[in-house]
Amino acid sequence: MARISSLSEKPISDKPRRLADWLNPTGEAKVHSLIDKVYKQKNLELAWEKVRRNKGSAGIDGQSILDFENNCERNLTRLHDELRTKSYQPQPVKQQLIPKSGQPGKLRPLGIPTVYDRICQQALLNRLEPIFEPIFDEANFGYRKGRSAKDAMRKIWKEIEAGNEWIVDADLKDFFGSACHEKVLTLFSQRISDGRVLSLLDSIMKAGCIAEGKKFRTDQGVPQGGVFSPLASNVLLTPFDREMRRKGYRLTRYADDWVVTCKTRAQAQAAMVFAKKVLNKLGVNLNKDKTRIVNVRQGFEFLGYKIKRGSKPLRLPAHKIKSGVQQGALYAYPKNKSITHFREQIRKRTTRRSPRSTQEIVDELNPVIRGWGNYYCKAHVRKLFAMLDRWIVRRLWSQRYKRWRNAGWKTLPQSKLRGKLGLVSLIRLIPSLNLR
Repeated sequence: MARISSLSEKPISDKPRRLADWLNPTGEAKVHSLIDKVYKQKNLELAWEKVRRNKGSAGIDGQSILDFENNCERNLTRLHDELRTKSYQPQPVKQQLIPKSGQPGKLRPLGIPTVYDRICQQALLNRLEPIFEPIFDEANFGYRKGRSAKDAMRKIWKEIEAGNEWIVDADLKDFFGSACHEKVLTLFSQRISDGRVLSLLDSIMKAGCIAEGKKFRTDQGVPQGGVFSPLASNVLLTPFDREMRRKGYRLTRYADDWVVTCKTRAQAQAAMVFAKKVLNKLGVNLNKDKTRIVNVRQGFEFLGYKIKRGSKPLRLPAHKIKSGVQQGALYAYPKNKSITHFREQIRKRTTRRSPRSTQEIVDELNPVIRGWGNYYCKAHVRKLFAMLDRWIVRRLWSQRYKRWRNAGWKTLPQSKLRGKLGLVSLIRLIPSLNLR
């Protein structure tokens, strides 16, 4: 019988040898000749329609959506020719610093590409999304069609109710600003073999940025605010999703925020150690200030919610509580930063110096109230929404009569604000109340 050396045997494993292999674990044939589908005239027209609907600011060239639209056909033809002849060169993004919600003094850099470049990125996205979407992991809920933040919340809620009460509450440090270009392109190349597309992706990431009148190189990171950036983030973090789930951890990720629910603290600590190991290989670091291990009784924040198991005794006896809430039940509530940000948005639109009519202000307030209210309407917010409704009405009275103490309730009653002027009520957005 011939002797077989163990050194010559191919190891059998249920996982890829490299993290990059998770983008093509079955070794499927890669996509060839993709660039001609990117610059196809119909694809560019679809990309333009998407960019136009999203609106957005002008880039460094000062060209607005309206300016582009005035010469739409000529601009799209030029983009088609440049992509076809390999002469397209993206312009640097315009850096705009926006204040971080709930963090006074801290700013977040936002990269704004030109309208012309946004259309090119959207045309790329139209062709790349169908290729990569099927391989994204079930734990990933960010920037994906048919998946939302509320879907992620439902998943976490079920896991906690099943007894997984130890939480790894984590956040990635400057993810969009520190992503490694080489690693991103390596992962894209697992599914795409068209060198012109990969070269185009590389030129978009290395386009540079303009800040305070100076041009800076972008040797790492993808512009937060670019059309292409969300897809790049999902591609880069897919190996992390797959590795965590292969180890049996209950991961839920939305963009650079992620949570792991565990049975015990020891399991949560092991998940944290393993996550750091995988992320380091991908060139990504954890934000130490925002990463911690907590029990659900202490509460944790995720996607704008504070999730916690109640500890205070209920005010009413059980037979009088129609909602079925019990002592020690799990509940979700808007986090303080989100409430503060919402109130700031209302204040900015209801200043006493505003010369606009009450109807104009109501028309501007309604999208803000409806958007924020619909996001949180299924949380435990009945008391909060009722309080904010009263406060918004007082703000409108104050703006109308130029002082806080006034008789607005006489001349501009709530019935008129809600009826004739059409002011949206937060409390009426709660589906369980079934208010007429």
